[in-house]
Amino acid sequence: MDVAVVVNLRARRGSEDVGAMVRHRLPRARVRVTRTLDDVRRWIDDELAPAPPDLLLSGGGDGTAVTLLNELRDRQVDVAHLGVLRLGTGNGWANATGAPRAHRAISGVAALGDAAPPTRRFALVECDGRIAPFLGTGWDAEIVSDFRAQVEAMPRPLRRFNDGLPAYLMGMFTRTIPRHVRGAGPANVVVTNLGDDALTVDAHGRVVPLPGGERGAVLYRGPASVAAAATTEQWGFGFRAFPFAHAAPGRVSVRVYGAPVLEATRNMFRLWRGEHPMPRMHDFFLTHGRMEFDREVPFQIGGDVAAPRRSFEFRIARESVAMVDWRRLAA
Repeated sequence: MDVAVVVNLRARRGSEDVGAMVRHRLPRARVRVTRTLDDVRRWIDDELAPAPPDLLLSGGGDGTAVTLLNELRDRQVDVAHLGVLRLGTGNGWANATGAPRAHRAISGVAALGDAAPPTRRFALVECDGRIAPFLGTGWDAEIVSDFRAQVEAMPRPLRRFNDGLPAYLMGMFTRTIPRHVRGAGPANVVVTNLGDDALTVDAHGRVVPLPGGERGAVLYRGPASVAAAATTEQWGFGFRAFPFAHAAPGRVSVRVYGAPVLEATRNMFRLWRGEHPMPRMHDFFLTHGRMEFDREVPFQIGGDVAAPRRSFEFRIARESVAMVDWRRLAA
């Protein structure tokens, strides 16, 4: 099996030592340690585009994997299997696929020999010509920005050891929540269905048709502390923000949470676990939709902060990706 591995030095646990470990345990693999997007692009152009690997391992967080997918897509390069190594910060996709620590993951791949790895297929959501496992606005986008600001405020020698869940929570409690308490409350959103008739989920977690959810219908109009779309269960840090992401194949899971910040804070652990039903939580399954806001809002795609905006369209991507199922591989 032809294996290619990228290790992102800008990821939380990315390092030259990890690259050396991969080269030692997978001596036939094509391994590249990168620091910039240009490094990634040169590697794809020089190594992957002429001879796509059977298995591409992404050593970084969700942003690294999303960048690889989009750069490969731009060049019309197909990779049979993608695996995410647990080297990032939130590790949403790594958690969803059961990725172990990097050295165990690499040992598992080495043990495969020429056999293909077990996989789990993930759909993708498309927005602005980019594909990702999740995107949206509200607290998720703000918390990503506040998390990074929190890390940047730390003394440089301490950043590498304090940029995980504690820094994420500290940014949320010291920046995001106080700003909403002092502010004017959440933005208002209009969610419109632009595709096939909408589906929703009932109180028992069953996918059912949404009455009045035909193409062109307004599905929700009101406050939105979070308004997001995803094809994977997790945002990262074990946060099951989209517990029904795989419940309606061929559709994007869309969630709008309309509770104010203090109510959301009281329910934080229930939200984290993905409990259902939740007051003021609205679930839709769409093939194509649009969200419009009454003011400019922060926005993120695949965990990477994008420019603020007042509206965005999203759709189920034509592509899907076969992700290494690390739980089955370990078994």
